Amino acid sequence: MSVAVHDDRPCILGEGPLWHPGRGQLFWFDIMGKRLMTRDTDGPRDWLFDRHVSAAGWVDDDTLLIATETDLCRFSLLTGQAAPFAALEADNSVTRSNDGRADPMGGFWIGTMGKRAEARAGSLYRYWRGELRCLRDGITIPNATCFAPDGRTAYFADTAAHVVWRIALDADGWPAGDWQVFLDHRDSGLNPDGAVVDADGHLIVAEWGASRVARYAPNGNLVEEISLPVPQPSCPAMGGQNLSTLYVTTARQGLSDAAMAAAPLSGQTFAIATGWRGQAEHRVIL
Repeated sequence: MSVAVHDDRPCILGEGPLWHPGRGQLFWFDIMGKRLMTRDTDGPRDWLFDRHVSAAGWVDDDTLLIATETDLCRFSLLTGQAAPFAALEADNSVTRSNDGRADPMGGFWIGTMGKRAEARAGSLYRYWRGELRCLRDGITIPNATCFAPDGRTAYFADTAAHVVWRIALDADGWPAGDWQVFLDHRDSGLNPDGAVVDADGHLIVAEWGASRVARYAPNGNLVEEISLPVPQPSCPAMGGQNLSTLYVTTARQGLSDAAMAAAPLSGQTFAIATGWRGQAEHRVIL
């Protein structure tokens, strides 16, 4: 598959790509740069924040729900104004938000982590119908939040643990039963970062440090991989025409001068034409 640069603005820590199905537009974040980024008909565009921002869901064609280090906020794409909506560990200066995604029932899942990746400092939350509930704690680097096409299975990873779990969901989208290991990379040392599930139920995972995005079948078998010209892919999204373009954010955080010289595209956002078909991102119901 041909890997192309979608946007050459370098992110320190690119994350949270979201293909807005109503606008036909990709949004993503530079967490350390505290900015929301996109491209529209006028070219590249971004919005700066006074705190870390990391993930979003779409509310309507002009509104996003954005996860920041202290809250969930309603963000207007028309005015650029952010209105606090629900506090998110606002009294904890150690943590910030990280990976997040809307679920098929209209809820929004969001993970938190230590700003210095402090061990077990983070948690996983779900917002739904006015309630922000902690689903699990003791997480170091929350990632890979995504949902199977049947709407009754969720995936989640702790990158530092090298494990991706899955769990059944009830009719309202709350976890039902126990978390089960789906991918166990503890022996290989692979680092599962952001992920998305395609329309065929395959889990597509950015593997930090491995210069690749991997596609796993519903039984956990590796079926395909895409090599990238950068070592730190961070999160994928499916979008574009027929939802067949794979977008991947990347990072240059922590790379030495030598590593940057070897991979100068680090931090840029990529687009890959695939033969896969993605799921349309679900709307957040506030």
